[in-house]
Amino acid sequence: MKQKENRVTVGGQAVVEGVMMRGPKAIATAVRKQDGSIVYKKRILTENNNKWVKIPFIRGIISLYDAMFIGTSELIFASNQAGLEEEELSDKQIGFTILTSVLVSIAVFMWLPSAVGGFLFPSNIVMQNLTEAIIKLLLFLGYIFGISFLKDIKRVFEYHGAEHKSIMNYELHKELTPKNAKVCTRFHPRCGTSFLLLVMLVSIIVFSLVDFILPMPKGNHLFMVLYKLITRVLFVPFVAGISYEFQRWSSFHLDNIFAKMIAIPGMWLQKITTREPDESQLEVAIVALKVSLGEEVNNATEVFVEKK
Repeated sequence: MKQKENRVTVGGQAVVEGVMMRGPKAIATAVRKQDGSIVYKKRILTENNNKWVKIPFIRGIISLYDAMFIGTSELIFASNQAGLEEEELSDKQIGFTILTSVLVSIAVFMWLPSAVGGFLFPSNIVMQNLTEAIIKLLLFLGYIFGISFLKDIKRVFEYHGAEHKSIMNYELHKELTPKNAKVCTRFHPRCGTSFLLLVMLVSIIVFSLVDFILPMPKGNHLFMVLYKLITRVLFVPFVAGISYEFQRWSSFHLDNIFAKMIAIPGMWLQKITTREPDESQLEVAIVALKVSLGEEVNNATEVFVEKK
């Protein structure tokens, strides 16, 4: 059995019929194909890659990048392998999909709340930011709650539970098996969805301070909305860095009241975004976890994706 001090922090994300894991050796995505077999793809991480995830605040930006860009790319790979796409997408098509997703996210979760807040309270910064914050949270929680009723998303949420259980299995220093993972909790304090919720909560404070410190255009609603959009986008990495450190600290100090207060909202949200997986789903998650740790697997086949 490995000693606790040799353990490393592993993160993950559910994809279509599978799981993506980021470990010290690789970013690995394992998928269950329609014929029942498991395939995986890995991106080897060098020491140069890993040095950035050890730097406080910078690692938060990397985590957000993984969720937005690499995560979307791996979702497309998983859809192709699971047989949900008739034709595999080229690199250009994947890039266009990722860009479109980012632009839509900026428009819905940044521009729209800022525009509404500025329109309703053109001369009151406090009310602008309060309105913006409420709309952001309602949109985010409404989106999560809404998609939870979709059949395909329910499967993704089961794999999300498998991701958490397998990581918890690893962190409890037990042999990585579906049987051991099944008895672990599906709620994890370092969940990616919890991280995004924390990003939104921290952004309320940061963006409010930015609006008070930096000069804001007055008298022209269009300029004010443009100013808010630019400052929000520019300060997202800063918000992500702070949020990650809060989440990381709280996950290791859950006996602390303040840490528990930080972790609880995300844990509550996981009651929606995770579901109990079966052992076949846990098997897939463990394949991704082992590959990300640099371990050998004998129940899955590696897929080498050609550039198009």
